Amino acid sequence: MSKTMTRIISTEDFPKDSSKPVEVEGRKLLVCHSADAFFVVDNKCSHADEALDCGRVRRGWVSCPIHGARFDLATGAAKNPPAIVPIKTYPAAVVDGWVEADLSA
Repeated sequence: MSKTMTRIISTEDFPKDSSKPVEVEGRKLLVCHSADAFFVVDNKCSHADEALDCGRVRRGWVSCPIHGARFDLATGAAKNPPAIVPIKTYPAAVVDGWVEADLSA
């Protein structure tokens, strides 16, 4: 089965260890640039149901700004309490200076 990639956001002026919230196809997503890669995840903490876009992005993880729970950007796995449930991640790639993601995943 082939992936259907959706163009999300330009990589121009997107510093390392930062994130940008976007809404695509009715989904609230967070695009993160960390660990020399771009990641696309749902913009919602699995513990507090709060947006993650004000959280810190470092070394391949994003933190919830409310309780500090951290999530692995590649897998979505919760890295520490109070979160135990993973967040949704989407396969992503950079193509011609744009972050693209498979939103069907």
